[in-house]
Amino acid sequence: MNDPATTLSTRSLFHFAFHVTDLMEARRFYGGVLACTEGRSTDTWVDFDFFSHQISLHLGEPFKTTRTGRVGEHLVPMPHFGLVLLLPEWKALAERLEQAGVEFVLPPQVRFEGQPGEQWTMFFCDPFGNPIEVKGFASLDAVYAS
Repeated sequence: MNDPATTLSTRSLFHFAFHVTDLMEARRFYGGVLACTEGRSTDTWVDFDFFSHQISLHLGEPFKTTRTGRVGEHLVPMPHFGLVLLLPEWKALAERLEQAGVEFVLPPQVRFEGQPGEQWTMFFCDPFGNPIEVKGFASLDAVYAS
């Protein structure tokens, strides 16, 4: 992961707080499978460094999602959150998720191939049903290409 001290000087970070039903299971998934560093915690919430962004997992009922987001030929879970990685890091994460036996909503694949904004994507859910999308780009300059 990036050094947060240098990242903070050039970029802003997002903070996202959402519900999970079991903090130990959340630690196994976010800390173990995704390799996120744990931050502060209490008996009702835990923070993680989610690829240089802050997520706060609070005990409660996860938000309802539906597959209503149309992207090309696919319906993806809405709402969802995620991140953008450079392609080598994306491929390493896809392999780690596959080795951990994570079930994909949308398996790792390329989308918009040969077009502006070509990207690799994968959708999966955490153990509580919270959908996560991870996109991979050859260059971050292509993230907003049209």
